[in-house]
Amino acid sequence: MDKGGSFKPVIFVMIASLAIAFFWDSITAIKETAHLILDPSAGALLNWNLTIGMLILVFIISLFITLLQKYATDQKEMRRIKKEQKELQEEMKKYKEHPEKLMSLQKKQFEFMGPMMKLSMRPMVFSGIPLILFFRWFWDFFNVLGDPKFFGFLSWFWFYLIGSMIFSMILKKVLDVA
Repeated sequence: MDKGGSFKPVIFVMIASLAIAFFWDSITAIKETAHLILDPSAGALLNWNLTIGMLILVFIISLFITLLQKYATDQKEMRRIKKEQKELQEEMKKYKEHPEKLMSLQKKQFEFMGPMMKLSMRPMVFSGIPLILFFRWFWDFFNVLGDPKFFGFLSWFWFYLIGSMIFSMILKKVLDVA
């Protein structure tokens, strides 16, 4: 991928991810391969202790994604853009009562969205398909168990989502990810 980033690989991964999700049950090779790999590893961890095993898996997946964000993006450029966005937001606060100036600042802020999106989407090229495979495998695994609840009320999806947000915030701080 070039330095500025291209959306072509991201679009390809999105289409491939959708195809995996859509054909999960009809193309058995996809499902069987994922189960062949994940049943003895992630499945064994969940069978050992559902809550602790899921916490470990959420941590490992979050670590994988955070490391991808750190090493698959231009961290200097991300920090530069974030710094400029923060400065613009501060300046916008000063000009709340001046609509013309505020509009020009908003237009300037809008110009950062494209480059920022390209930079932040690059890790998706490497993580999109593994995440879809994991999610489809989780779906199968927890359906067989009768959709157990974590802490008595959270489905696996909400447990994963909340846990990944918490782990991601901590890991981004610890690993100094922009």
